Amino acid sequence: MVRVGILGAAGYTGGELIRILINHPEARIVFAHSESNAGNKVSDIHEGLAGETELRFAPDMPFDDIDVLFLCFGHGKSREFLSAHHIPERVRIIDLAQDFRLAGGHDFVYGLPELHRDAIRGARHVANPGCFATCIQLALLPALKSGIISGDIHINGITGSTGAGQKPGATTHYSWRNDNVSVYKAFTHQHLHEIRQTVRELQPGYAGRLMFIPQRGCFARGIFVTAYAACTAPVEDVRAIYDSFYGGEPFTRVVTPAPSLKQVVNTNKAVVYVERYDDQLLMIAAIDNLLKGASGQATENMNIMFGIDERAGLQLKASAF
Repeated sequence: MVRVGILGAAGYTGGELIRILINHPEARIVFAHSESNAGNKVSDIHEGLAGETELRFAPDMPFDDIDVLFLCFGHGKSREFLSAHHIPERVRIIDLAQDFRLAGGHDFVYGLPELHRDAIRGARHVANPGCFATCIQLALLPALKSGIISGDIHINGITGSTGAGQKPGATTHYSWRNDNVSVYKAFTHQHLHEIRQTVRELQPGYAGRLMFIPQRGCFARGIFVTAYAACTAPVEDVRAIYDSFYGGEPFTRVVTPAPSLKQVVNTNKAVVYVERYDDQLLMIAAIDNLLKGASGQATENMNIMFGIDERAGLQLKASAF
């Protein structure tokens, strides 16, 4: 059994990790730490786990007793925490924040399995990709790698309210979010940095810009992305490229007809769709922001790192109806 520690366990991503790992056939939670909730039952905070676990939030962090540590902190806190605490060298670390996603000055591997599975397999430390970054990259990867698109890539993405984290804010409370849609961080979203890093990896000389408009949606969870760019390849060739790229993937599926968000909510799946209109290639992708965009993908990375079946703990049913 892989022995697990979770830090920042009272937030959305921590709660989703607990939900997955208490049912994981080859993992055991040694501690789920939360300073503000130490001693309280996990199900008092994550109420959906009532009757599923008697686990309590731990006041201590016994790093010597675990094999892997998940960091579910807010952005900027992971680097600070690791600088202030000694983690045994043998303990593997998976960071769900953005602190180590960009290369340079550390040994964290960027944990997008569809692109870096071999590197993840041998990694001691993994930086879990951002939720928008995951969805957008899964839409684009085959097209970028094969070189069939060019010029500016126009991207529109809409995300559920859980993407903003558990702490309430002016744009997340129900009366504001309900029956509402709004744009935020147009062309400046922080996940663009890691997406550009991947673009440079696949096509170092790519000249086009990433023109990303994120939106807040009137739903709790999920991300739905549409992107388009110039393309002259026959649509049959495009579909063959996508089918080949994702053919062996356990969670990413190329689908027809065009997908809907409910196909992926509550799962670790990603669905991808492509169609050509005149000289433009339309690329659509959808994921659950808390699972394939966070805790599910973190578990997938743990499975890869420890040589476990990649699907273990992640056979989850979509809330399709």
